Amino acid sequence: MEKLFLSVFGLMLTLVAVAAAQEKFETDTIKTSAGDLKITFIGHGSLMFTFQGKIIHVDPFSEMADYTKMPKADIVLLTHEHRDHLDLKALGFLRTEKTVVILTKTCAKQVENGIVMDNGDVKTIEGLKIEAVPAYNIVHKRDNGQPFHPKDIGNGYVITFGNKRVYVAGDTENIPEMKELKDIDIAFLPMNLPYTMIPEMVADSAKAFKPRILYPYHYSETDTSKLLDLLKDIKEIEVRIRKMK
Repeated sequence: MEKLFLSVFGLMLTLVAVAAAQEKFETDTIKTSAGDLKITFIGHGSLMFTFQGKIIHVDPFSEMADYTKMPKADIVLLTHEHRDHLDLKALGFLRTEKTVVILTKTCAKQVENGIVMDNGDVKTIEGLKIEAVPAYNIVHKRDNGQPFHPKDIGNGYVITFGNKRVYVAGDTENIPEMKELKDIDIAFLPMNLPYTMIPEMVADSAKAFKPRILYPYHYSETDTSKLLDLLKDIKEIEVRIRKMK
């Protein structure tokens, strides 16, 4: 009985924390075959998913939220090691002894006891199928000629929630591997220069793999209306703009 009480009490605390977070940030609710998926748009590359009582944080970044007031994480997904995606301060606030941190090899140099996933790996974590997919630059490079995001370093992730497949691309361009994705219901594609994609690149990749809902994210000062215009005739794709600068 005591364990049941503690479990119910813990769930109530989580729901209160989620409600408090959602008062500040925009949220969408997606119906799945296994219950509602709530998406909280924190900003930049930071997202929070709530599903079946579990909290999944993606690239938590302290400049986007006060993570001392955010729900603790059951899962954290880290796409790569740049400071606006791997923020040790934010991670420290969210992590408990039970939190599973999914990360890259380069992130693992700074974060202990995480689960490393390489491009192509597939794991089931807390009942969720998670696929690590490539994320890298081809065109946009530093002054020394090196890509902002080299190949085989960063991850995007495809997470399956019930019958819905959600793709969080990380920092990447419209790479061939992205265009080969199948059955993506929701996609988060980055659109900030000079580090990731221009609207034309986002539209090019979206036309190839046709997510049912497309959220540009991590878009800084990029004019999102350009993307809306580029995809206005593609009826299979619903473009949703949220506060994700």
